[in-house]
Amino acid sequence: MARLQPLPPETTPELKPHFDFFLGTLGFTPNSVLTMQRKPKLAQALAVMNAAVMDPDGDVDLGFRRLVGHVVSKVSGCLYCQAHTLLGAKNFGVSEAKLADVWTYASSPHYSAKERLALDFALAASSQPNAVTDAQFAELQQHWSDSEIVELLGVVAMFAFLNRWNDTMGTPLEPVPTALARETLGAQGWNLGKHGA
Repeated sequence: MARLQPLPPETTPELKPHFDFFLGTLGFTPNSVLTMQRKPKLAQALAVMNAAVMDPDGDVDLGFRRLVGHVVSKVSGCLYCQAHTLLGAKNFGVSEAKLADVWTYASSPHYSAKERLALDFALAASSQPNAVTDAQFAELQQHWSDSEIVELLGVVAMFAFLNRWNDTMGTPLEPVPTALARETLGAQGWNLGKHGA
């Protein structure tokens, strides 16, 4: 159950350009941002950060960046962000088979060795305490450029914020990501949890 209800988008008209960014990537303005608009500068900062982390001109595939966000959200237990990252990955062309295997990426034939290294890195970087080792980082550098590693870690860091925000707020999950997460991962244990409206 939401601890603070999302506000209608028209509550803060100056945030419309930032809300429109999410319309382009998800098809709706997330309830997380609609809740956050109580502090417009915070919502604006998140939108700018999101646009930078998910920059279409980046080096790492946009769909894969969402899968990185999904692994981070799985570590933290944020069901809201797990559903959002699945939807984002799907919207950017990630296959249904890959989406269904995201929790078992380490043994899935749908993930390459390079992708597994990146997702292992995301898992270690999002753990508490941080579990990235020098050896792991060196191995990552053999397959990913420094620029790509910065992008990957940018996703990890942004979702660390979003996971804490949405789990603490009990942000209500919107219908489209809810349906996709139930269909894709429901049999593996994903559920709506505290994020029911």
